[in-house]
Amino acid sequence: MPVNLFSGDSPFYQFPSPAKLNLFLHIVGRRSDGYHELETVFQFLDLGDSLSIRRTENSNINLLTPIKGVDNDNNLIVKAAKLLQKKTHTQLGAEIKIEKVLPMGGGLGGGSSNAATILIALNLLWQTNLSYKQLAELGLQLGADVPIFIHGFTAFAQGVGEKLTAVYPDESIYLISKPNCSISTQAVFTAKALPRNTEKLDIKAIDDKTYIKGYHNDCQTLVINHYPEVAKLLAWLVEYAPSRMTGTGACIFSRFDSEIEAKRVQALLPPSIESFVTKGANQSSLHQVINRLIDE
Repeated sequence: MPVNLFSGDSPFYQFPSPAKLNLFLHIVGRRSDGYHELETVFQFLDLGDSLSIRRTENSNINLLTPIKGVDNDNNLIVKAAKLLQKKTHTQLGAEIKIEKVLPMGGGLGGGSSNAATILIALNLLWQTNLSYKQLAELGLQLGADVPIFIHGFTAFAQGVGEKLTAVYPDESIYLISKPNCSISTQAVFTAKALPRNTEKLDIKAIDDKTYIKGYHNDCQTLVINHYPEVAKLLAWLVEYAPSRMTGTGACIFSRFDSEIEAKRVQALLPPSIESFVTKGANQSSLHQVINRLIDE
């Protein structure tokens, strides 16, 4: 796709929208505006949704594949496109289709990843020429996790998730399992019982090998106390591999030394449990695609 040939309506181009894991999640304080101060390591997965995007000469933003239960105007995909339009004053529009793989309410960052993919892809297709820093600032208006997907590298994140330092954990094999429930991020972060005083880490002291065993998820105890489906599945999984909830849940990731072993345990899960075997990735698949397109 030559990036200097953008006139008229385009064909559809496909862009990945990868999932993420929070290898740990510490809540180290609460700000005066109500937002929480976090420390976490975000790592991407070789797994995600797929967005097909067609640039149009009219300014309409059309999501051609509505997501069940989500009004189009409230969808982060549409919000992200309109936000970029407003920021750059472009008169161009887009038609968008999504192939949804990531479960909603799972803690894998699906909505935030979708928004980031839209911002990055349309910035290219519309030739609005914003930097990743500018796109991340826009993305933060849509959600605290959006900037990590914009920047596209595995990172130790601080603040509300926007202060990023590159780190390089093992790109392990993971079994991702989703209990039969969805969890509201807002409900978790507004719960009185949520710990908010974990001691801050020194980035220099973080050992790439200890993200699983050395740290924890401050949301996990709260969630398993209120969602027996999560508690039951997690208790079962830890018998086979180091396992932890990602984000505010409900998905649980279990770390394995081989794909064969991960798939063996996956086969033992009840059919009602949605699951994936995938690999960690320290660079976003979206950025790999964008870099190839720019180079062509």
